[in-house]
Amino acid sequence: MSYLQAIIIAIVEGITEFLPISSTGHMIITQSILGVPYTDFVKAFTVNIQFGAILSVIILYWKKFFQSLNFYYKLLVAFIPAAVIGFLLGDYIDALLENVVVVAISLVAGGVILLFVDNWFKNSDEKQKDISYLQALKIGFFQCIAMIPGVSRSAATIVGGMSQKLSRKHAAEFSFFLAVPTMFAASAYKLLKTYEVFDASNIKVLIVGNVVAFIVAMVAIKGFITFLTKYGFKAFGYYRIIVGLLILILLAFNIPLQIS
Repeated sequence: MSYLQAIIIAIVEGITEFLPISSTGHMIITQSILGVPYTDFVKAFTVNIQFGAILSVIILYWKKFFQSLNFYYKLLVAFIPAAVIGFLLGDYIDALLENVVVVAISLVAGGVILLFVDNWFKNSDEKQKDISYLQALKIGFFQCIAMIPGVSRSAATIVGGMSQKLSRKHAAEFSFFLAVPTMFAASAYKLLKTYEVFDASNIKVLIVGNVVAFIVAMVAIKGFITFLTKYGFKAFGYYRIIVGLLILILLAFNIPLQIS
């Protein structure tokens, strides 16, 4: 992987990680378009540049993130379902990551759902800022749906939050906070399993990727919150449907998008 390819993939990660359009799906598609071989290092890179995205949440929301122990306990409760299922089904999930068809179908299906989310939860309590342990656990189970490539962790957890009577803004913020332990654990676990693929040359590529992802994610988060609060999910739904259908059409015409 060249520095240019790493920067492009990191930009995609930074933009899409906290938007309800699937960062994993977009990185898989980007790798395919760029012709990046799906090596062990590339697999580790796409997971570990999430460190940069995590840091952007902590920096932007440090006042809200560093609060009571009760808040962290709720994050832990919400994190547990994904931790357990991810551990048990890790190999199966890794296999799905290489399937562009799964990504495309998930993008379309998730897009259709986003077209109706605002109407389904239009009575979400705009004043509710805190959640109970049970609500946190339910949001955690929603997060597990995002283990299917193309679903979007952000979309799943925000919809999960709105189903628990949180407003769009507060559901999105809790989704960002939940991303910190989830993405940190996934990145650390991947790093532990694949540390031998890193050497003096490609570790620099990983560092550059994290820096780029951090900067881009900072901008994306602020813009997303403003847009979501004002306009809702429909635009993201249409975008997902268009991208997913485009991928399926390209595959139908035997235009290679599969990762090798």
